[in-house]
Amino acid sequence: MSDNGKTMAPKGLEGIVAAKTRLSDVRGDIGQLIYCGYDINELAGNATYEEVVFLLYYNHLPNQRELAEFKETLVGFRDLPKGVIEAITRLPKDAPPMHVLRTIVSLLGCYDTTAEDVSMDYQRRKALRLVAQIGVITAYFHRYRQGKELVHPDPALGEAANFLWMINGEKPTVDMEKTLDVCYVLHADHGMNASTFSARVTIATLSDMYSAITTAIGTLKGPLHGGANEGVIKMLQEIGSLDKVDAFIDDALAQKKKIMGIGHRVYKVLDPRAPHLKKMAQKLCGQLGEKKWIQMSERIASLMKEKKGLEANVDFYSATVYYSLGIPTDLFTPIFAIARTSGWTAQVLEQLADNRLIRPQSEYTGPVGLKFEALEKR
Repeated sequence: MSDNGKTMAPKGLEGIVAAKTRLSDVRGDIGQLIYCGYDINELAGNATYEEVVFLLYYNHLPNQRELAEFKETLVGFRDLPKGVIEAITRLPKDAPPMHVLRTIVSLLGCYDTTAEDVSMDYQRRKALRLVAQIGVITAYFHRYRQGKELVHPDPALGEAANFLWMINGEKPTVDMEKTLDVCYVLHADHGMNASTFSARVTIATLSDMYSAITTAIGTLKGPLHGGANEGVIKMLQEIGSLDKVDAFIDDALAQKKKIMGIGHRVYKVLDPRAPHLKKMAQKLCGQLGEKKWIQMSERIASLMKEKKGLEANVDFYSATVYYSLGIPTDLFTPIFAIARTSGWTAQVLEQLADNRLIRPQSEYTGPVGLKFEALEKR
């Protein structure tokens, strides 16, 4: 209770329940993540990303007919308006990709004549269109900034494979496709994380889908949220080799520096997504003959558990996975956004279905009773 009689929430709203949801549940005390009743370990490596998106939208896994129709719908939504493609190719080539993603998603609203239509059918179509287009936006900008010809979507490919095709200009191997698809599944939704909360706050004002997802992207890009995966690979590159890990960690802890990818706001034990990513990182590093990244990562994780009692989170190993796939570091967070758009949009639809304006209060700590003085007397 604050001095003025208001109920004070913990700093950062830690432990506060902000909404009821059927979509996902993060059980931090036991290290469990659930999507619509399914443990993440049941889905990762078994269900495709498209199946998981369908699950989040319709609360059950699709049968063969439903999945085929759903994939056809997503493929049909991939094409961007001509003006949006032109805008992408006029942006500064050195612009950070997350800035581009935030800007272009907002621009898409200008080309949607139904942007202000709040009916659920239109909202769901807008949501699915964004799920299908966000990877296309990222890939187009990446090709443009390299001075390469744009590679257009391939309707024969699923979401993960199509993204790899569009950034590289060649069809991915089965292992590459499977790896990125699992990453998409692991990142699809995650309870009331910061970007999801911000999207729900925006849509709760009865704004529009594009504004809500733009808000979410802006929130995700921060280094304390989705931007952490870029920080992990930069840390590994800074360390350079396995024999320098111990000294780096000792020095960082002595200076009270944050070790990126270690610890989690909710999970008090191992992040259940981390083992899946660790396994993929080990496999990729073994195949490519570049084992030092996973060796360094494993040593850092071991030291942090020993010295601070902290576990690796999803960002820690996803960085090594993406890097091993040959994906540029500054696309790590956009890939997070590509996957999480399914969860963001599903959460937005859920908020709209039973909406109430999200409007917490604050505790004023400034002065009172000040008297105005005319400008010439100040």
